[in-house]
Formats: sequence, C-alpha cells, structure tokens
Amino acid sequence: MEPNEVLVQRSGGLGHLVLNRPKAINALNHGMILSIAAALDEWETDDAVSTVLISGAGERGLCAGGDIVSIYHDARTGGDSSEQFWRDEYLLNARIARYAKPIVTLMDGVVLGGGVGISAHASHRIVTERSRIGMPETGIGFVPDVGGTFLLSRAQGELGTHAGLTGAMVSGADAIAMGLATHFVDSAVLPTLVAELAQRGASSVVARHGQVPPESALAAARWWIDECYAPDCAGTILERLARVDDPVAQAAAETIAAKSPTAVTVTLAALRRAKALGSLEEVLNQELRVSLRALAWPDFAEGIRAQLVDKDRNPKWSPTTLAEVSAAVVDGAFADLGPRELGLVAPAADAVL
Repeated sequence: MEPNEVLVQRSGGLGHLVLNRPKAINALNHGMILSIAAALDEWETDDAVSTVLISGAGERGLCAGGDIVSIYHDARTGGDSSEQFWRDEYLLNARIARYAKPIVTLMDGVVLGGGVGISAHASHRIVTERSRIGMPETGIGFVPDVGGTFLLSRAQGELGTHAGLTGAMVSGADAIAMGLATHFVDSAVLPTLVAELAQRGASSVVARHGQVPPESALAAARWWIDECYAPDCAGTILERLARVDDPVAQAAAETIAAKSPTAVTVTLAALRRAKALGSLEEVLNQELRVSLRALAWPDFAEGIRAQLVDKDRNPKWSPTTLAEVSAAVVDGAFADLGPRELGLVAPAADAVL
C-alpha cells in the first residue's frame, strides 16, 4: 500500500475513514483492507468515538472494487496473495456488519464489488442521485463475493438474481428497493451531513437529511423479473427472458448470454444456496470456497485480461455455452476447503441477520 491510501481522521465523536485512491476510483488493495480493520479495532474500544464514517476521495465514487489486476497476476503465477487478500477482506465484511458502533457509509457515485462489501453491510448506508452500484463479477469469469450473494439473495423477489447474473449497475433508488442501502440523500447535502456526524448521533443525523427516494425502475420491473428469474437453471432463465415483450428484458438476456457461462451458472447456484444459509458468516465461508475454485477457472484470468489488461472486451470463454458447464464444476465450487476453510461463525445471540 502506498502512503495515505486510507486517510484515518478524527473529528469530535466521528472516526472517518477515507479511501484515497481517486485515480483508481478508490479500488481496494490488501493494505487498505488491513488499515480499515486496524482503525475499527482501535475505535471500537475508544469511548470518544461514537460513529464511524467510510467515504471515498474524489468525485467518481466510493470504491470500484478490489484490485483485480493484482489478482490476475497472482492467478497466472500460482501465488497465494489472492487467498490472503480475500480472507482479510471477508473478515472485514463480517466485522462491519457486526460492529458495536454505528457505521455510516457514503455510497455516492460508483460502488462496485469490494466497494459493496465495505459499505452495504454497515448500519447506515447512504445513496444519492449519483449512485451506481453493482456486482459485475460474471463479466470477468468470477462470482459475487464480499457477502454479495448474501445481500442479493435477500433482495425483493428476484431482483438480486437479475443484478447478480447481469452484473448491471443499479441506481440509488434501486439499491434501497433491494435492501443494499437504507437512506437516500441529495449529494449536495453530504458535506453538511458529515460535519453533523461529528457532533450528533448517526441515526438522528441520517434521518434528518434522508429523503423519499425516486421510484425504483428495477422494482417496477418485478412483473417480469420475478417470473423470469425464478428457475434454478440459467438456460431456462434466458428462455423466459426471450419471451418477455420488454426491451429491458431482451437486453438482460443478451447481457447474460455474453457473460462467462461458468460464472453465470455458479453465481445462480451460489445465490440459491446463500438464501438457504442463516447468516452472513455462513455465506462468506461459502464465498471463499467459490472464490478459490474460481481462481483456477480459465474464465477468471481470461475475463480480467479482456476487460482490464488488454481491454479488447472480447473474452474467449471456456466452455462457451451454459449447456456445457458440468455439474462437477458447479458442485466442486462449493466443496469444503478442509484446513483452508474461513471458519467464520455468527454470534450466538444474533445468528440470523
């Protein structure tokens, strides 16, 4: 980590963490994860800190996700740094969800992948008219992680399945409808809100500035989303989407068909399994299994190459169709890791979020 990639600030009763890589839309690296965790450790027992705030530097967004290019190079060389990054990242995601003090996250602008993990598990999750939130992993041959399958599997109807398979960005209003965010605030008000957090309790400040969100376009489309995404077979989902007389449904079908067949198939299975699990911790345990198996898929390295390294936007998936994805690959993605298990356990008094 370069110096000052996470700014650790104090003002009154507020502990403020600023992700400070604006040129990379504050993409997370391992050092940043450890810095955030260390600050949370310190502030949890500091009676002078009543509220924690997480925000991003610059105008583009909170966080564009994890440092995927580093994971790409690690995968190609057979290293283990990706596993260590994911372990610490998932521990942080669980820590944020269970933190003893209010955590306010400003999900303003772009919030993708790992950015969702450090924001959408917090107690007070603020979106704005500029918010663009998504879990785009299927486009790089990967599967939503950082507790993303927990969140998406618990969204209204099949909105989470739609978002997970397409990888599409959703608006702030959509995020509230899906349960990814709690409050809608005009972006112009954010500086005032931050200043007030140093002096007053999080709940009262956020409620004071919260607004009625605009209508969610995604929620308005549940008339076809819930029906189309109900099956547990990705091929059947595509068939249903193709029959809907709505251009958004047609675009969704085309989008999913262009994603990694392996990633789409395993993502759907992961969402169904996550819905049946009782806690975020159990889902994060499952996500580590899937992430480590995905590291060995040809589609993961190929997807990152096409989207972020060579940027030709023309990945060559293997296998090339949903029908060719074997049950053995899907089942193997969820197999126990033995001594490498993450082993997170939900607090006994609050086993179900």
